[in-house]
Amino acid sequence: MTELTDQPLLRIDRRDDGVVLATLDRPKVNALDAALLHEIEAMALACSEDPPGAVVITGAGRMFAAGAELAGFADPALRGAQANAFRSAFAAVERIPCPTIAAVNGLALGGGAELAWCCDLRILGERSVFGQPEVLLGIIPGGGATQRLTRLVGRSTAKRLIWGGAQVDAAEALELGLADEVVPADELVDRALVLAAGYAAGPRVAIRAAKRAIDEGIEMSTASGVDLELDLFMEVFETEDARHGVESFFEHGPGRATFSGC
Repeated sequence: MTELTDQPLLRIDRRDDGVVLATLDRPKVNALDAALLHEIEAMALACSEDPPGAVVITGAGRMFAAGAELAGFADPALRGAQANAFRSAFAAVERIPCPTIAAVNGLALGGGAELAWCCDLRILGERSVFGQPEVLLGIIPGGGATQRLTRLVGRSTAKRLIWGGAQVDAAEALELGLADEVVPADELVDRALVLAAGYAAGPRVAIRAAKRAIDEGIEMSTASGVDLELDLFMEVFETEDARHGVESFFEHGPGRATFSGC
């Protein structure tokens, strides 16, 4: 049964610097049930319809997310709806057009790790841990890990991590490319917000276009991907930020422009 609550399970802070901070807040371990997944999907869809400068996703308390609420899968009557909630929510996060950063505090296991794989970047606290432990329960990941994790680390490493169900600490995650940065735990969210604010202050249309070229192009042939990039390049050149950036380059050199996001 879906948990009933008057409090949001996903706290959303729309900051003045253009960053949306989304915090999973389902005590005690931020387990992902259908209700929380629906809130994640709603947040992602809102950020797609009216993109902010960047999005940071983190977990309240000492854990990013412990994974799926297993009761929803143990009951055959609920299993299909729970699985579809994962698919819809994570696909919506992946389609957010602006930069997305997972600020991974503590454990990110199963579906929690899969949520992090949906984001563009992952910053970990020093004691943070990833894991896909599903095989230890006699099942396999169901939130996209066999596809998204494989695209991040390659087939062999993905198989090793999924088949063994072992946890990956922050140092190994950084070595494997699963983490982009590792910072002290008490600096984690602040560091993610600083990075996100930097993207939000940049040429937002260009950053969104670059994200689209990378994410869509990787699924195409090289020639088709280059065609997409060129089309987006020509579109971005028509923006106010491009005009200002080019003028600033000729007048002041690189890296001096300020952007309006238009």
